[in-house]
Amino acid sequence: MAATYANLTATAQVKVGAGKLKSVFVSSGTSPTVAVYDSAAATTSPTILATFTATVPGLYTLTGDDGGVTFSNGLYVVVGGTNPVISVFYE
Repeated sequence: MAATYANLTATAQVKVGAGKLKSVFVSSGTSPTVAVYDSAAATTSPTILATFTATVPGLYTLTGDDGGVTFSNGLYVVVGGTNPVISVFYE
């Protein structure tokens, strides 16, 4: 399956249902933070990626099974910092 993406500047529900998180790219922002959860709603459990402060620019590739980390419920991404621009790549 080909990956798709979502460009984020704020916290968002990216996908509902099962999928695979491939990577996160942080292109700009001041002290941008990112956290990713396996959730179909605005909840923070279970955690895929705990909150981290990203390097700008920074590419964070997940190399689990077949090049990514699977999730079951959905993909919920919490974004912080000043003026962050983040791209999330997933299947």
